[in-house]
Amino acid sequence: MTAPLDRTNPVARLLVAIAFAVVLVLSVDVVSAGVALVLGGLLLLAAGVRPRGLALRMLPVLLVAPFAGLTIALYGAASGGVLLSWGFVHVTEGSLRLGLATLLRVLAIGVCGIGLLGGIDATRLADGLAQLLHLPARFVLGALAAFRLMGLLGQDWRALSLARRARGVADSGQARRFAGQAFALLVLSVRRGGVLATAMEARGFGGPGVRTWARPSRLGRADAVLVLAAVLVLGAAVAASVLTGSWHPVAVLGG
Repeated sequence: MTAPLDRTNPVARLLVAIAFAVVLVLSVDVVSAGVALVLGGLLLLAAGVRPRGLALRMLPVLLVAPFAGLTIALYGAASGGVLLSWGFVHVTEGSLRLGLATLLRVLAIGVCGIGLLGGIDATRLADGLAQLLHLPARFVLGALAAFRLMGLLGQDWRALSLARRARGVADSGQARRFAGQAFALLVLSVRRGGVLATAMEARGFGGPGVRTWARPSRLGRADAVLVLAAVLVLGAAVAASVLTGSWHPVAVLGG
C-alpha cells in the first residue's frame, strides 16, 4: 500500500522542508521548536513515514544535536542566575535555555527535513524542478545523471581494490595505497563523466528550443493537503511561542 506522503510531488515536499527550516531559524526558543518537533513528527507518522526508518536516517542528527546544545549551554550568552563558572565555562539559566532551544531546533529541522526528503525519487524530483520551478533543464538533467552515477563509485572502488591486489600494487603502505586508489577512482570518474556528457549531447539533451518531458510533473490534492498541514503546524508553533512570550527573533538576539 502506498503511503500518503509517497503520493505527493517531491517539489512540494522540498518546499515544505525548506519552510520548516526557515521558520525554525527565525527564533531561538524552546516553545516553537518543541511544538514544531512534536506536531511535525505526528504529521510525518500520519503521512505514512515509518518510525524505524526515520530513526535510522536521523542517527547522525541524534548524535550531533546533543553536542550542539551542550556547546551553547557551556559557552552561550550569559543571562540570569549563574549555575556554574569555571574558566571559560559559564553556565547560566539563560545559556541553558538557549542550549535546550538549540537542541530542539536541530532535532525539529532534522526530523521534518529528513522525514520529508527521505526516499524521494531523484527522477521525479528532477522532473518537478524543471517543469514546476522552471530551473534550467541542462543543470537539472546533468545533476540527475551525476546523482545516478554516485551509486557506481562504491562498485568502482571495490573493483579497483581487487584489480590492484591482483597486480600486487596493494602491498605497499595503507596511506599510499589509499591515495593511489583514490586518484585512480578520480580519473575513472572524470572519464565516465566525459563519455556521459558526450552521449547526452548526442541525444539532444543540450539542444535549443523547448524540450518535452516523458513524465509530466503536476501538483495535486495530496500536495495541497501537505502544504496546508505544514502551514497549520508552523502556525501553531509560532502562535504558541508568541502567546507564551518565548518568541525571540534571531536579529534581536544578535543585537
